[in-house]
Amino acid sequence: MDLANVMNKSSASLADKAYQILEEMIVTLQLTPGTVFSEADLVNQLAIGRTPLREALQRLANYRLISVLPRRGMIVGDINISDHLALLDTRRVLDRLVASRAARRATPEQRDQLRECARMMEKSAVDGNLPEFMSLDREFDQILGAASRNLYAVQASIPLHSHCRRFWYYYKHNGDLKHAAQLHEDLMNAVAEGDVEKAESSSDELIDYLEEFAKGVLTDF
Repeated sequence: MDLANVMNKSSASLADKAYQILEEMIVTLQLTPGTVFSEADLVNQLAIGRTPLREALQRLANYRLISVLPRRGMIVGDINISDHLALLDTRRVLDRLVASRAARRATPEQRDQLRECARMMEKSAVDGNLPEFMSLDREFDQILGAASRNLYAVQASIPLHSHCRRFWYYYKHNGDLKHAAQLHEDLMNAVAEGDVEKAESSSDELIDYLEEFAKGVLTDF
């Protein structure tokens, strides 16, 4: 492997690291909606070079988690409930596809991982541990996506799941963590058992709840 390829892979790795850090900060509201920040601030804070950082910021902008302010820096996007409901319409289709394919294609190891993730998610909900619940939710998405072997659907769904996690953090007082955990468990167990029909219906039931949750937030205004 030549030096140019090594350097390109290193830059991509750093860009992924920068994206993961910033996405986590935005989703968990360490960077709240409306926060304005500069590239220079992040270079100092994250100790990551400008090139991989810019790649990460471009990805976040493409995902509509941030917007660029000319000559001012970047701003974290607002949370718009009407937009969120439209997002869930799209997520319903993609999630159903990923779930059905994963139920058919998951390896024995991935099925075991889903069962364990379901068990841990139930525990986190009983404990009221939202950060752990969200971490497991991300892990679940990754296992399910890998099991589906449908890169296009997975890549399209990544930003939708990020927005949904941020929405839950922002309005967590409206949510029922135990019920949400049960819906996730039903889906994970259906996929683990290879039950395609149940996986599809469980995916729809989870989106039904997320829509109900979002509409409940809307009625509070």
